[in-house]
Amino acid sequence: MKYFIDLSLFFRNRNFRLLFTGQAISYIGIMITSVALPYQIYHVTQSIFMVGLLSLFQLLPLLVTALLGGVLADRHHRRNLLIVSESLLTLGCLCLAWNSALATPHVWVIFIAATLMSALNGLHRPALDSITQQVVAKEDYPSVSTLTMFTFSSCMIAGPALGGLMIAHFGLFTTFIADFATYIISLATLLCMRNIPKPENKRDESTWTALKQGFQYAISRQELLGTYFVDFVAMIFGMPMALFPAIAEMHGGPKVLGMLYSAPAVGALVISLVSGWAKEIKQHGKAIAVSASVWGIAIILFGLSSNLFVALFFMAIAGAADALSGMFRQTMWNQTIPNEFRGRLSGIEMLSYLSGPKLGDTEAGLVAAAFGITFSIVSGGVLCIAGVGVCCYFLPKFWRYKAE
Repeated sequence: MKYFIDLSLFFRNRNFRLLFTGQAISYIGIMITSVALPYQIYHVTQSIFMVGLLSLFQLLPLLVTALLGGVLADRHHRRNLLIVSESLLTLGCLCLAWNSALATPHVWVIFIAATLMSALNGLHRPALDSITQQVVAKEDYPSVSTLTMFTFSSCMIAGPALGGLMIAHFGLFTTFIADFATYIISLATLLCMRNIPKPENKRDESTWTALKQGFQYAISRQELLGTYFVDFVAMIFGMPMALFPAIAEMHGGPKVLGMLYSAPAVGALVISLVSGWAKEIKQHGKAIAVSASVWGIAIILFGLSSNLFVALFFMAIAGAADALSGMFRQTMWNQTIPNEFRGRLSGIEMLSYLSGPKLGDTEAGLVAAAFGITFSIVSGGVLCIAGVGVCCYFLPKFWRYKAE
């Protein structure tokens, strides 16, 4: 059995290499901004509730644009969709930078810019997820999953750490400009990609009909529903990131904030480096459920930890569990969903893995405001474990799923 990650796909597939290089660099920028936005809101308002409310505002447009983006990805040239959406995202970065340069930044500008950028991400992500089937052979899908987790967990370490340091030493204006620069690099790599076909439109159908067909396909596959619901439950109840700014204030400020955001990615990076064995696992449903349960246990222990470094250790364990769940989910999606539905199903997947954390931030902020930070984290972890068990009970085909 091969234990270490297989990097050969990155070196032998030019389009995949360009796509992943550009997206990895832009993801560092996204992670930098993901630290800067809640920090700026908390710094200006001194309110945990406002941090959670920002996440809710970022979620609402995704409920529409993720589904619309999935239809567009199945109808139009996916690379062109990525280029257009990333070009508009660069303007959002410039808007945030301008606002942060003001003597008193406008909270309403932060909310509007963050909301619009979140809407654009809803158009961007389905095209990104579905273009993989056009540039990678089917037998390489498991390698794509492990490489994805390795690359993006690395970025999740570098991005938040850089974000915390840049906020502390250079200010928010430079921090947002750094995100702008990463998008420029990503756009350059997209323009260098060649021979990406446009999806075939087999039928002339309305957007509503196309969406309905996507949902009908997802509902017909209980194992797919399981991947969505388990991840959604784990994130909505076990996601304490909205509380990180307040926790960081108790332990040392922006530098600690970067450590908190980076800790899950450290665990994800470690597990991805030794993930060669994951390609041998065929019972993906059980693997996803167990990983999500370990995430919940680690979140409980994180909430009960009074020592910063012990808390960071348990966040790393949580990140490792989430990474394993993500690897098996992505492999299952790519192996079981036809290319003609991949964009629409990617939009549905996006509602699961992005709306869950956003709602989780909101839930964590509300519960913490009412009952305290520790209660919010621990109760969320308990509900996460219980929710995973409920999903497995009512979706037995997901629990028993085994790849051919």
